[in-house]
Amino acid sequence: MTAPAPQVFGTLPDGREVTAHTLTAPGGPVLRILDLGATVQALHLPDRAGGPGTNVVLGHPDAAGCAAPPEAFLGAVVGRYANRIAGARFDLDGRTVDLAANEGGNTLHGGPDGFHRRTWQVVDVRPDRLVLELVSPDGDQGFPGRLTVRAEYRVTGRTVTLDLQARTDAPTVVGLASHVYLNLAGEGSGSIEDHLLTVDADHYLPVDPDGLPTGGPAPVAGTPLDLTTAARLGERMRSEHPQTVAAGGIDHSFHLRGTGLRAAARLEHPASGRSVELWTDQPGLQVYTGNALDGAITGTGGRSYPRGAGLALEPQRHPDSPNRPELSDPVLRPGETYRSRTEWRFRR
Repeated sequence: MTAPAPQVFGTLPDGREVTAHTLTAPGGPVLRILDLGATVQALHLPDRAGGPGTNVVLGHPDAAGCAAPPEAFLGAVVGRYANRIAGARFDLDGRTVDLAANEGGNTLHGGPDGFHRRTWQVVDVRPDRLVLELVSPDGDQGFPGRLTVRAEYRVTGRTVTLDLQARTDAPTVVGLASHVYLNLAGEGSGSIEDHLLTVDADHYLPVDPDGLPTGGPAPVAGTPLDLTTAARLGERMRSEHPQTVAAGGIDHSFHLRGTGLRAAARLEHPASGRSVELWTDQPGLQVYTGNALDGAITGTGGRSYPRGAGLALEPQRHPDSPNRPELSDPVLRPGETYRSRTEWRFRR
């Protein structure tokens, strides 16, 4: 079977052309990936009649939307370091590395010109597989080392897999993540408050008002962040607990049980019967309930995205690990390969 030809998605204000690739497998999801940010722009789950079904991820409808504020990282691969680095700096091998700040005095998702803004090169494409590559030069956003990154998407049955790899020519820190927002009721259908979420974690990282860890892992027991059994998201997002009040919902890193590739979370939408299990080999899972969405972004279906329009489940290294290596090891050295796998296993 021949892979479909790429489609022109649009042109950015700086003149770059954005292209889209569509992947699928018999009876499986239909996945649309942009070369801009290695972004999941749409993911349709087939209906029982074999039709195109329902798009269950948030995305921009065109290239202009991808470039326009506010920045929500919809569907993108974020890096070099996902989540926050305090003070836009860290120490590595006895020297201080200064980064570009883009959230107050901190660095979020790699800085103001992170990987979500880059055009990735397509190096292999098949009907059910797409491999993209990005080269980040030494000093990019302040990060040391020339970093070569690969993102490989695959559709197999009802599973979508993302494999991320990176290699460097000098010591650096790396922590990539997929920033897909899910809404199993359908993109643009409203809030995910009626979804049920389970996370396989007994501990989470409490954070300060800037979203930075205040210490080590704390038990989820007795807090609205206890998701060890299925919980309705609306009740947890609106909790009066200081952690959810400060974040405007959930925006926390969970310390996942176990190691290696394992089930980390399950999201269910009872009304439609759709569910997805997220599997990962990463130590942490950032759960973000779209607290900053405010209707300013118009999605693929022509409807705006209000607060809670989608849920981001982001497997990753823990936030601020370059300054807090006891949380997770962020350092990559020459001769080593950074690897991360995420699987979305859809069911109905």
